[in-house]
Amino acid sequence: MAIGAIPMVQSVAGTGYLPSVQNSQPADGAGFGSALAGAVDNLQALQSSSNTLAVQAVTGNLNDIHSATIASTRAQVSLELVAAVRNKGVDAFNEIMRMQA
Repeated sequence: MAIGAIPMVQSVAGTGYLPSVQNSQPADGAGFGSALAGAVDNLQALQSSSNTLAVQAVTGNLNDIHSATIASTRAQVSLELVAAVRNKGVDAFNEIMRMQA
C-alpha cells in the first residue's frame, strides 16, 4: 500500500496548490507574489468549502461527517501555514529595516 503525500506539503514543494515558480523568472519578487496570491486564493476556497460542509452538517443535510471534519482541518492547517509565512515575511522586513546603511 503506497502512502500518499500530504497535500499541504505538496503545496509548499510546488507540486500542489501553489503555482510553480520557475528559476527563469526575474528576481523582482513577482514569482513570490504570485505564489503567495495562489496560496491565499486556495485558502479562501478551502474555507468556503469547509463553511458549506459545516452548514450542511448543522442542518442535517450532510451524509458523511468525515468530509466536513477533513475540510475543516485542511482549512485550519492552511490558515496556520499562511499565517506563519506572513509572520516570517513581516519579521524579515523588520530585520531589513533595522539594518544600517
